[in-house]
Amino acid sequence: MESKRQQKFAGVIQEDLALIFQREGMSFLPNTLVTITKVRVTPDLALARIFLSFFNNIDNQQALKTIKLHASEIRYKLGARIKDQVRIIPQLEFFIDDTSEYVERMDKIFDKISKEERQKDDE
Repeated sequence: MESKRQQKFAGVIQEDLALIFQREGMSFLPNTLVTITKVRVTPDLALARIFLSFFNNIDNQQALKTIKLHASEIRYKLGARIKDQVRIIPQLEFFIDDTSEYVERMDKIFDKISKEERQKDDE
């Protein structure tokens, strides 16, 4: 369970990273919209795990690799934005948020179950 402090700090990071990706994300990933879906921060605020989703992109794994290659530059830009609010700038770890894929998979399973039930009722 995250503390209020962690949640507040995660919110600050999420907002500022969203602005960074909105304004400068095209230089990393042209024609791709990067959305920060969730930020989790460790209790000591030294590590931030950022969950991303990519739109208008074919290969999410390659996009994630590109973001990871630019992680130090992204961290530097984040530090320039939040330097007056924090003592240390957290290390950034990026992950793909697969929540939408999970939801789609569950919807397909529920549709399949409901079709099977309808077929049993018809018999």
